[in-house]
Amino acid sequence: MSASNYATERETAEGKVFTVTGGDWDVVVSGTDPINDERIVVNMGPQHPSTHGVLRLVLELEGETVREARSVVGYLHTGIEKNLEFRNWVQGSTFVTRMDYLAPLFNETAYALAVEKLLGIEEQITERATTIRVLMMELNRISSHLVWVATTAMELGAINMMLYGFREREYILEIFELITGLRMNHAYVRPGGVAQDVPDEAIAKIRDFLKLMPKKLEEYEKMLSGQPIWLERTQNVGVLDATGCLALGVTGPVLRSAGLAWDLRKTMPYCGYETYEFDVPTHTDGDVWGRYLVRLAEIRESLKLVEQAVDRLRPGPVMVADRKIAWPAQLAIGVDGMGNSLEHVAKIMGQSMESLIHHFKLVTEGFRVPPGQVYVALEAPRGELGVHAVSDGGTRPYRVHYREPSFVNLQALPAMAEGGLIADVIAGGASLDPVMGGCDR
Repeated sequence: MSASNYATERETAEGKVFTVTGGDWDVVVSGTDPINDERIVVNMGPQHPSTHGVLRLVLELEGETVREARSVVGYLHTGIEKNLEFRNWVQGSTFVTRMDYLAPLFNETAYALAVEKLLGIEEQITERATTIRVLMMELNRISSHLVWVATTAMELGAINMMLYGFREREYILEIFELITGLRMNHAYVRPGGVAQDVPDEAIAKIRDFLKLMPKKLEEYEKMLSGQPIWLERTQNVGVLDATGCLALGVTGPVLRSAGLAWDLRKTMPYCGYETYEFDVPTHTDGDVWGRYLVRLAEIRESLKLVEQAVDRLRPGPVMVADRKIAWPAQLAIGVDGMGNSLEHVAKIMGQSMESLIHHFKLVTEGFRVPPGQVYVALEAPRGELGVHAVSDGGTRPYRVHYREPSFVNLQALPAMAEGGLIADVIAGGASLDPVMGGCDR
């Protein structure tokens, strides 16, 4: 800064006196730094390690203070919702599972509940299938929250937490692989039930996990909760009160951290959640620290739900009895673990020509869904995940649209970031837990 930009000064008995000579009169009398209002626009992302995926933030900075923040989405757009219109109703499960890739079982269950409501078969879903859905969703909620605490802690400097969070998540993914055959993107929850039963070895592994996880949560809290840097980076940072959440449609842990105990498992129960014992954790500060405490508490509540679901599992079918809907869950697998077994094919072909024609049409076209439209919502790790499904009476969806919490919650980022420091954009944005696969879908 050149000294000529300032008026000369001298000390007198009356205090400091300025001699104003030349220069811009408005600048001099305002008493402001001439470059104070100069701002710089910074692109954070879409290739940025701390934006939880390909999220682009356009930040207008004044020094290190954020004056304006804008979220730019769409870099991961896959057209999943549009693709559903060109696949039959069962094949839709394979697409929706890939949206929020950290919560695939929630995507699948919401879709299956919507299709079942259109079919009018909600009451026909077996008790074992419903219990398995609850079991899988709550395990998935834990794994999703583990990714959140691991990545958020790493972004704020606690690199070791990243390793520990993913270590425990790996245990859950191994359970998923035992049950569904895949670690992610399972297409396990299907209209009518689930694709296959839970093996006994998976139940044993789940019980081992229920003993292990509470100890690990205590380790996380010892590592973070009293850590001065963690407290400094999370308390009174990214504040959004309940009024702001409601105005922006924000749901999930962010809303509950602002003091409102809104959880669809309690307020609008589905899958029999009203018969389970669990609490809805809340906090009152509405900041990053509150969201951290709420998510750790939710992991503990999910562990309670998983234990109850395991204890409730009774022998029985995992698909509806109607063979026109139950496909392909009742197909036998070949000796190579792929395709249909020869015995199953021989049985179909040996029954009757009508049976073979029916099987062929069911595989190639799929079942028909009566015309109508429904909206079904459930409590996903990031908030309300809703499915608006429309059928025109055909074998394919006419339209499926998801109310995706990552997309809706990102609206809150400017409200949380503007007026704060650029470093707090990372903490505040991370506390929303956005997953761009779900946001862009």
